[in-house]
Amino acid sequence: MPKLIVSIDGVVIKDVTLAKDRTTLGRRPYNDIVVDNLAISGEHAVLHMIGSDVYLEDLNSTNGTYVNGRAIKKQALEHNDVIEVGKYKIRFMGGQVPVGPGESVVPARGLEKTPSGPIPLTTAPTVQSPLGGGTAGVAVMRVLSGTGAGRELSLQKVVTTIGKPGVAVAAVTRRLHGYVVAPIDGGTELNGEPLGAEAVALQDGDVLELGGTKMQFVIS
Repeated sequence: MPKLIVSIDGVVIKDVTLAKDRTTLGRRPYNDIVVDNLAISGEHAVLHMIGSDVYLEDLNSTNGTYVNGRAIKKQALEHNDVIEVGKYKIRFMGGQVPVGPGESVVPARGLEKTPSGPIPLTTAPTVQSPLGGGTAGVAVMRVLSGTGAGRELSLQKVVTTIGKPGVAVAAVTRRLHGYVVAPIDGGTELNGEPLGAEAVALQDGDVLELGGTKMQFVIS
């Protein structure tokens, strides 16, 4: 499912899965996404999900709603678009992620949903599942450098966020035919090459580097 990753000053504070046809955003506590800041209107914006498409609509907010730096009234969102409300940046992670020119990966069905709320992000993930000890085909990220070297993070969720807030953060998404990785904040390298804005399919043995910490993608 599509999701939003909310951050301020480069620090991820919340992620929200878009599971309803209409999701409201604003300062008032009855909104689906509450952003408690005076720069945000009580009813600031709304997201409409129509089939696989998501549209963002500004609700005549005082300070406006921006997508990729441009003020909008109503706009269809694309994967990796950045919504700006006040000082908050909200990255849209589409349910269908492009992996190359003219290609796309079909969203997985029946997989575990990522719960709403803050995701703990560290450069040294704690062990959630030993390599080879989980379901066949489920991958792990193995930390190769730093104080967490040797630790593994199971990638059982649809979206797993890795990295260090304010330095480098990336999202690894589990799809029907494999895994893809997309940068969220800061610089991320894949096998020694900078990762671009679009999601890239991961292969067994690939090495990601985020803020000087290296992690290897391993399929169990």
